[in-house]
Amino acid sequence: MHCPFCRHPDSRVVDSRTTDDGTSIRRRRQCPDCSRRFTTVETASLMVIKRSGVTEPFSRTKVISGVRKACQGRPVTEDALAKLGQRVEEAVRATGSAELTTHDVGLAILGPLQELDLVAYLRFASVYRAFNSLEDFEAAVAELRERPLSEESGTGDTFEGPVPATVTD
Repeated sequence: MHCPFCRHPDSRVVDSRTTDDGTSIRRRRQCPDCSRRFTTVETASLMVIKRSGVTEPFSRTKVISGVRKACQGRPVTEDALAKLGQRVEEAVRATGSAELTTHDVGLAILGPLQELDLVAYLRFASVYRAFNSLEDFEAAVAELRERPLSEESGTGDTFEGPVPATVTD
């Protein structure tokens, strides 16, 4: 690590601590040449491969903004979205893979989102599970109905009662 002050090619680690969220390490370093101290932050890189083939660093902010769109008009707080973003990041990092596809990230969102809000889950799932017809939605609703009552959404939404046979505009 080069000293940012004198550009000496080496430095000594004086102190290391994990950050509050545990995703990176903060290191206090000292230059052996000029004796000045500086701080570095180390994080494990996690890259996402987009459909176009371009890779970019994983972004918890992008996860939250995508889920926020699915939650529009739903009783979901910003705090709940932040927790979901953290859970998704922990899940994708736990895979141990340095690269994931956007589809993999989308699938990692589905579980926590289903627990958060069932309507938002269906909205989001319609994209990532590539719903093409009304039957796809009906199958997803039927799947949710088969869940035990102990796994209901945190917002109190349940899928009890009949599903409309037709959809009106």
